[in-house]
Amino acid sequence: MRKKVSIVGAGNVGATTAHWLAAKELADVVLVDVVEGIPQGKALDLFEALPVEGSDVSVTGSNEYGPTEGSDIVVITAGFPRKPGMSRDDLVRANAEIVGTATREAIERSPGSILIVVTNPLDAMCEVARRVSGFERERVLGMTGVLDSARFRTFIAIELGVSVENVNAFVLGGHGDQMVPLPRYSTVAGIPITELMDEATIARLVDRTAKGGGEIVNLLKAGSAYYAPGRSIVEMIDAILKDKHKILPCAVYLNGEYGIRDLFIGVPCQLGSAGLEKVIEIRLTQEESAALRASADAVAALVKALP
Repeated sequence: MRKKVSIVGAGNVGATTAHWLAAKELADVVLVDVVEGIPQGKALDLFEALPVEGSDVSVTGSNEYGPTEGSDIVVITAGFPRKPGMSRDDLVRANAEIVGTATREAIERSPGSILIVVTNPLDAMCEVARRVSGFERERVLGMTGVLDSARFRTFIAIELGVSVENVNAFVLGGHGDQMVPLPRYSTVAGIPITELMDEATIARLVDRTAKGGGEIVNLLKAGSAYYAPGRSIVEMIDAILKDKHKILPCAVYLNGEYGIRDLFIGVPCQLGSAGLEKVIEIRLTQEESAALRASADAVAALVKALP
């Protein structure tokens, strides 16, 4: 029996996630959205593409949660989009109710599922999903560091003129302007980028990474990024459904790791069939620890603003 992944929110991020999932033949996909016809139309269009792709999974769309029953993973992308000039803080109250409702509806039908939260501001919305679901921390994850690290990898590859396959990068912290890219742990073919670029260049790439989402929002004028977020979600799903024990940077609820407690923060995580298997603690310099603490403080402020 194939696995099932349900995606709440059939906008650009949700639909693109469904596209990547179906193309990789990872699971049957259910798209849920409140707008009549949108999830049904996008699901049918994608389903009709799969004979060409050679993928035998099913893709269905619904305005109700019934078809999500028995999902292995539920991805929550539903929410108001970030607009130009709009901070992530502004989104807290607007999206908390949406994520809370989506979580309640989803876990009623799939009590054994793993939740992957994508709605912004992501770290605070993970906390909403945790509170509403009552799930242990292993089953509530936020898609953050995979995307942020991918952006950092992109900028490093462009700067050095090398293949993205050669580039590995680490980004920790909250999903926002105070994320913490780690140049010391970012490499090209195993060589730290600190050996390949000067400090000014690295600082410029770090800054662009931290502002990567906003850069795309400002270019699009309406809406936000969806190709890279969608593929990043699928990277997490792939690790879970295939029980890969893969280490990826994700937002998880910390219980004292890195000196942080009771907050969702992006850190290196090992993912497998049960969701989070363990948090990987790496040594940080005093400066890096301070940056991570500042990022955690920003997340705490968002959580405090939750209704």
